[in-house]
Amino acid sequence: MEGFGIHTFRLVNGRGETSLVKFHWKPRLGVHSLTWDEAQLVAGADPDMHRRDLADAIEAGAYPEWELGAQVFPDTDDQMFEGIDLLDPTKLVREELAPVRPLGRLTLNGNPTNYFAETEQVAFHPGHLAPGIEVTDDPLLQGRLFSYLDTQISRLGGPNFGQIPINRPHAPVNDMLRDGMHQSADFDGVAPYRPNSLDGGCPFTSGAGDKALIDFPQPVGPARRVRENPASFDDHYSQAALFYRSLTEVEREHLHSAYAFELGKCYETAIKERQLACLARIDGRLAAAVGAGLGLEVPTGIAAVADDGETSPALSQVGGEWPLDGRQVAVVVDDHADPEQVSAICARIAERSMVPLIVAPTGAPLPNGQPVQRTYLTARSVEFDAFVFLAAAPPPGDSAVADARAGESSKAADVDPRVSLLAAEAYRHCKALLFAPESAIATAAGIVPDAPGVITADPVEGTEELFSLMAAHRAWERFLSAG
Repeated sequence: MEGFGIHTFRLVNGRGETSLVKFHWKPRLGVHSLTWDEAQLVAGADPDMHRRDLADAIEAGAYPEWELGAQVFPDTDDQMFEGIDLLDPTKLVREELAPVRPLGRLTLNGNPTNYFAETEQVAFHPGHLAPGIEVTDDPLLQGRLFSYLDTQISRLGGPNFGQIPINRPHAPVNDMLRDGMHQSADFDGVAPYRPNSLDGGCPFTSGAGDKALIDFPQPVGPARRVRENPASFDDHYSQAALFYRSLTEVEREHLHSAYAFELGKCYETAIKERQLACLARIDGRLAAAVGAGLGLEVPTGIAAVADDGETSPALSQVGGEWPLDGRQVAVVVDDHADPEQVSAICARIAERSMVPLIVAPTGAPLPNGQPVQRTYLTARSVEFDAFVFLAAAPPPGDSAVADARAGESSKAADVDPRVSLLAAEAYRHCKALLFAPESAIATAAGIVPDAPGVITADPVEGTEELFSLMAAHRAWERFLSAG
């Protein structure tokens, strides 16, 4: 996922010149999401999937990377850009108007050795700024400057949370602030003030060349301070409409289904009608689609915000191709799979900086000693990005009969129902699938052989085509054909 801090900061260069900026983290692997159905499945089958996926990728050497970038704007008196109030944290500036300029790269190359000490105790705060980066009058940012510090004092047991190892600065701290709850530093001297005689006047004032850092002296013209929000804060719908217009048709269909799913669990008709009225102000098509899913009429007489025709392709996840590093590929085998063929496929996957995970009937190693990472019992389609089905027709065993997912027909099935379920779910979620020519799994799962993203080929040679399909993240055409 992308990181976007929403707030506007001020950059100051060595000549005292300023610009306004919004910071972004751009994932090198692109922006990808679970489908709504996957999100429901993963919540029960593997609720720690994202955390474990991140840790496994780092452990495997497929280090996740994000590019730090900034949108840069002139620091004008009104602090507006192309009609957009830069101090309004509910507004984004289209990247087509102000491109994100790359500044650096963040690489996660190690997992915490102590999760509590290194993760739970970390103290983020928007006021922790390097020289040359300053805050603006963004009202939400101003509130956070207080609330984050206040939160850390309460959460981490006092004002000395900056001395916890994960929060310590790399540079030495030379100030006169000491004592307080949970003090762990060992200070020199007895006088935490100056001028003093007890410590011989120490610490001394720095030399003339070492000037203290001061905030940028921002000019303030004639103005009135009032307890009001800017007019743009009353615009609640234009950017939601921009987002909706910028989505592809398949993304809109997912959005319609997500709204209908959540509102469908609301049993107060008046609340659902009120939300439909909000959606109608965004886009009539959105309100109509969600209303159809709820079986409700869209309230009439509500005008959507004006459609200025602007879109932002940067807001869409569909249409690009992305690196494959860190993706997880399931290699599904049965008791008759050729261990050498399995090893060759896993090697090809690993060569592309992806993680091969062998899914077998049990957790016993393959005959050549290669370990099995998942079993038919423990595997679920949501944790994999693509599948290679080496198994021809794995018959259901006693464990399949005992697995509730297999259903009542498990004894009579020709293919283990858990494997066909794995394939059917992956097909429904439009993931890339590679089947060996002799495999009966696709037929058992009701998969259309020539559907987009479905390959029937030699499992080793077919991996290259599989990898090319994975670059788009999903076979998006299958969603449209299903609709």
